[in-house]
Amino acid sequence: MVESIVDELAALADPKRRERIGDYYSMDVSGYLGIATPVVRRLSARQYADLRSRPLDDVLAVCERLLKTRIYECKTVAFDWAYRRRSSVGPDHFGVYERWLRAYVDDWGDCDDFCVHALGHLVHEHPELVARTVAWSDAPEWWVRRAAAVVLIYGLRRGSFLSDAFGAADRLLEDRVDLVRKGYGWALKEAGKRWPDDVLDFVVERESEMPRVAFRYAIEKLPAPMRTRAMSGRPAGEP
Repeated sequence: MVESIVDELAALADPKRRERIGDYYSMDVSGYLGIATPVVRRLSARQYADLRSRPLDDVLAVCERLLKTRIYECKTVAFDWAYRRRSSVGPDHFGVYERWLRAYVDDWGDCDDFCVHALGHLVHEHPELVARTVAWSDAPEWWVRRAAAVVLIYGLRRGSFLSDAFGAADRLLEDRVDLVRKGYGWALKEAGKRWPDDVLDFVVERESEMPRVAFRYAIEKLPAPMRTRAMSGRPAGEP
């Protein structure tokens, strides 16, 4: 099955689109085929039909084989299938998902796809697992540090994890990598849709320390008067 998926994806490869992605995001696209995500997801849905009745562990084993290809689009399929089986996944699978994060994720796109869907759902359904994500903030891999915040977004969108998001943001506040700063800024932005006053207070209290890119993400969806108040304490010209 994995071989047939790889072959089908290879036939859909778009080198010019892959090059445009690399240029636009200034990123390494050596693992990309350049296929539009909706096309990959349609293929994923069709191929999943053959796995629908298989035991969860069988499905996760196939997912890992896809992840081992290191092809971005194969990872998209694997994370989609894991999310499709979300109702069967429990706390005992956290170790598997954490290993996938460390072993197979290597950029912001697959980090976000995994964290905002399959991994985020698992943590939301079993909030005691949040404690096991705290150590990610100190990981040597920047995408694991980004995951420490982004994994909370699934729950934030459903009314959970505000204090955990603040904790992650504080731990990552001055991270040296912009994509990590954008990650916790994104989590704060999602929190601000439901708890705008709390997020405003949080960013104002840290206005002198919070990097510009994280600050801009965090206040993006706040009401205009709140954004004005938040920006009033920033140095001239920021954000």
